[in-house]
Amino acid sequence: MQRILKLLIPCFLVFLLLGCDCGRKDATDGQVEAPVEPVSPEIPAEPVVPSEIPTDPMLSRISLPEGFSISLYSNEVPGARSLALGAKGTLFVGTRSRTVYALSDKDGDNYAETVRMIADDLNTPNGVAFRKGSLYVAEINRILRYDEIENNLSTPPDPVAIVDTLPRDTHHGWKFIRFGPDGKLYVPVGAPCNVCKRNDERYAAISRIDPDGGNFEVFAHGVRNTVGFDWHPESEELWFTDNGRDNISSDPRINDNSPPDELNRAATAGLHFGFPYCHGRDVRDPQFGSERGCGEFTPPQWELPAHVAALGMRFYTGSMFPESWSNVIFIAEHGSWNRSIPIGYRVTSVRLDESGEAASYDVFAQGWLGSNGAAWGRPVDVLVAPDGALLVSDDLRGAVYRVSR
Repeated sequence: MQRILKLLIPCFLVFLLLGCDCGRKDATDGQVEAPVEPVSPEIPAEPVVPSEIPTDPMLSRISLPEGFSISLYSNEVPGARSLALGAKGTLFVGTRSRTVYALSDKDGDNYAETVRMIADDLNTPNGVAFRKGSLYVAEINRILRYDEIENNLSTPPDPVAIVDTLPRDTHHGWKFIRFGPDGKLYVPVGAPCNVCKRNDERYAAISRIDPDGGNFEVFAHGVRNTVGFDWHPESEELWFTDNGRDNISSDPRINDNSPPDELNRAATAGLHFGFPYCHGRDVRDPQFGSERGCGEFTPPQWELPAHVAALGMRFYTGSMFPESWSNVIFIAEHGSWNRSIPIGYRVTSVRLDESGEAASYDVFAQGWLGSNGAAWGRPVDVLVAPDGALLVSDDLRGAVYRVSR
């Protein structure tokens, strides 16, 4: 019997290592084929403090422009999604499960040696934002506020619900939130479908509220599902990504390349960006396109490749990268799920011309998608760290990376 067990145990271990397959999400970061979050070890209630700085040999597969490098900031963040930075340097990380994390790098070695759970009983707390000592967390239908959070990371306070009346739809119901230069909290609500119309103007829109939850106002209409936005450092205009619809045609060759994802600019409140009538600059929706023409809407600044699932985006405002990277937009492309040849799974960059218009689109970091079409990582959000490094979250890998120069 002992001899049989000795033979079986190695086989069982190989099965565990090679037989696990983590689910993938759709190109719109919406419909889910398998579990929302990748299978990852649970974080205990007590802070995780590694004995030494870990490395990830898979990062050697990532290609970057000459002079740049990538390293682990943390590999203890299962399902890492949206990022927000506290006033004292704490990195808050949302997820699409039930958990919000707080990462700390107190010794300044560019690795977050301490990972804490702020909460583990929430409803898809994807969005996180920080303002005047408080952490704001977006669930499906609520926005919570944790006051004095950085002074109470080990014993987080009970949250205050500043909004609890948002739609409860889970399809495109998770949220990215951020405070704008006007002091308002910007809160999107995605379309609760692949393509549809709703009478409730909150759907397929970006709205904004006061920090206490008051004065709700729809800021931008016709936005199918944005999971990332930022404001131009000089003009303070809102820029955002938007995910295009799926299955626009019965011909898979058309579906592979249409409609585009979008990078948009909202120079003022009240603009309409086309959904569900028009996609990209001139792709009329087969169901709703006859109702309104594409010329009625604000066109995208850049048509991104179809199904790349463009999520988080930031203007680069740091000083670590060369001056030529100043105010360049970085975009996390989560990656396709239903395209015959997968695309995305990378970080791209968009440069603006002297007039402030999007002028070029390039790949900045890639390698999470293998040559066999299998992905081992999926970038979700980007954030410029205080030292100028670019942080990138990865929900499939359960990690946050640090790109430096």
